[in-house]
Amino acid sequence: MHYSPSECPSANLCLDDCQLTLNSSKKEFLLTGLRKQLDKIHNSSLNTTHSARYLGFIFDEHLTFSDEISAISKACYYHIRQLRCIRRYLGSNTARTIATSIVHSKLDYCNSLYYNLPKSQITRLQQIQNSLARVVVKTPKCSHAHL
Repeated sequence: MHYSPSECPSANLCLDDCQLTLNSSKKEFLLTGLRKQLDKIHNSSLNTTHSARYLGFIFDEHLTFSDEISAISKACYYHIRQLRCIRRYLGSNTARTIATSIVHSKLDYCNSLYYNLPKSQITRLQQIQNSLARVVVKTPKCSHAHL
């Protein structure tokens, strides 16, 4: 059955052509731009969000990806700690395989979006790789060697 938005039988918005509905409580508007531009829009009646997840990647309104990198850091460090606990029972090849499949896969996902990020953000990602490398090669976690 085809409804116009004003005739929609629920609180959801009906899309005319595809006969799909959008759950209005789950929709988000993420506007990106310079702070000065966004300040003008945030004062309007639009209900916007500061960040949104799309295909598993967190985008923020200034495209700094700080929320995404924080989420990646949390997930990667969790897996690195778990790998550290079992590392003594694993051979080198197995440890490398686990490191690559669990942690590097998170770092590699959408990594082309990190192009031209500030050095501070790139450093955060590099620290994850350094920590992972120390676990794989059995170097103490307090070691400051750059791997």
